[in-house]
Amino acid sequence: MFRIAGIIVIVLFQVATMSLAPRGAAADGPPPVSGWMELFTFIDPPAPAPQTAFLTGDGREISLADFQGHVLLVNFWATWCAPCVRELPTLDRLQADLGAEGLLVVALNQDRRGASVARPFLKKLGLTQLPLFLDSKMKLGRALGVRALPWSLIVDRAGNVVGMLPGYAEWDSPEGVALIRHYLAEEKSPPPKKSGCGCRPNPPKQLKSAE
Repeated sequence: MFRIAGIIVIVLFQVATMSLAPRGAAADGPPPVSGWMELFTFIDPPAPAPQTAFLTGDGREISLADFQGHVLLVNFWATWCAPCVRELPTLDRLQADLGAEGLLVVALNQDRRGASVARPFLKKLGLTQLPLFLDSKMKLGRALGVRALPWSLIVDRAGNVVGMLPGYAEWDSPEGVALIRHYLAEEKSPPPKKSGCGCRPNPPKQLKSAE
């Protein structure tokens, strides 16, 4: 009798424990997504990032593969997108805090006039940590399924897209930092390849805006 009761207690405990596992992630996987990361969607299994080319601020052509070995937070933004403008300072602070650990925020401007608009805009906002990248023809955006702005994706050290978050988020929030640090803590790849963008490890159809 007592043996049966003990078995029932163990089974109930296991069921309760399973129900507490983060939705969309394995028990030993990424941290629970909550707060500003609540809309983050894990891609399971992770998908290789497309090799679609985009431009550095000085017009050189590169791809996400040039940054393999870093954890990338790929963010699509435009000067006319109000939520993007609010979000950019949080990305700047995140890069300042986690750049030395291997994070690179790849903030891709979508303005059709490119660097002539985006560069002075970033300077006006006082953002010193985000290097300028351009996807004016939205080729990479389309390859990654971007449907609105702002739109963010995380690419792990091996070059795989592991998740995405549409809309505005405060990326330097505790939950944002915890999510990024999970991928930074994963087994490290060989040292990052040098790219043609001149970035330092811790670098000082029309889309609609997504709230």
